[in-house]
Amino acid sequence: MTVKRLETQQRMSKIVIHNNTIYLCGQVAEDASKGIKEQTETMLAKVDLLLEQAGSDKKHILSATIYIKSMDFFTQMNEVWDNWVPEGHAPARACVEAGMAKKELLVEISVIAAVK
Repeated sequence: MTVKRLETQQRMSKIVIHNNTIYLCGQVAEDASKGIKEQTETMLAKVDLLLEQAGSDKKHILSATIYIKSMDFFTQMNEVWDNWVPEGHAPARACVEAGMAKKELLVEISVIAAVK
């Protein structure tokens, strides 16, 4: 069984593919100075690009784990999420409040998807 790693660095790979399953490392916003909606939008745009690079798309997401700095942002983050997920293709999902690697970050996502 082959394991394919893309954009590999010392600590992690951005994408790992095994048995037609894609694992994305945690994705965060492009600009951590923005608010929760903008951070969520740019984070999900990065997910779109990585899934495309791996041969998939958001309709094939199996599971998503969202880490949010404060549940005070939950409703606003979900507004962006709900507009991003195609109708009928909601993945299994967990959302947990967590400390972030950088204090400015408000949200991070880890995704598992199937290859198209």
